[in-house]
Amino acid sequence: MKKTTATAIAALAAIASGTVLAPVAFAGDDTSRDGSLHATLSPIPTSKVTGSGTAMVHLKGNQATVTIKTRGLLANAPHAQHFHIGAKGQCPPASAATKHNGQLSLNTTDGLPFYGKIGASLTTTGDTGADHSALAVDRFPMGASYTYHRTITVDDETAKSLRNENAVVVVHGIDFNGNGKYDNVLGPSDLDPKLPSEATNPALCGPLKMAPAGAVSGGLGGTQSGDTTALAAAGGLLLAAGGAVYLRRRTGRQS
Repeated sequence: MKKTTATAIAALAAIASGTVLAPVAFAGDDTSRDGSLHATLSPIPTSKVTGSGTAMVHLKGNQATVTIKTRGLLANAPHAQHFHIGAKGQCPPASAATKHNGQLSLNTTDGLPFYGKIGASLTTTGDTGADHSALAVDRFPMGASYTYHRTITVDDETAKSLRNENAVVVVHGIDFNGNGKYDNVLGPSDLDPKLPSEATNPALCGPLKMAPAGAVSGGLGGTQSGDTTALAAAGGLLLAAGGAVYLRRRTGRQS
């Protein structure tokens, strides 16, 4: 009887400490995490962009449903946009800017150590690969403001980067000198010398982060943190009750 009671109390103690609230094997298994990610898109420093935007990604396996909304970009011009992956998962600071054609600005290459290489090209139609569609200017959204929505298939590396919160949305295309068009004020593009740098320089940027879970898996309701607290409290009460029973029984035997 003493052994049974002691085992029960030990189990209750484990519940109270939270060690059996969820399968530990899944807690750090990023490759199994599907869900929604979001990003706030802010202007790249030195770009002279005053726009803004948001990005939402719902990831299921290698399928990514992407919604991007922007405003304040160069009107009547295409804006390349990508998932960038494989670096720090950050947007570049102003200190990353260098001089281009005598002007201090931040081009795509300057930002690579922070947001990384292209993982997927967020085109409106057709291919979304990094190799053939990175600068498919005829298949990217146009205008000062736009809403982009598309479901695409990403490769394993990009899917893993999304799950590990190491992916960044970058929207390209700036009007550095404010003349209403892409021109050579910053020289040729570092990505394609046939294009002006303004056309490919990053304009808006935002790291993608997993949205907070709205409910515990299994439809129990409430947030995970709230349920953890409640279960821990319940475990504490059960532990106290079990201890009291054990002490009463032990005292009864000794008297």
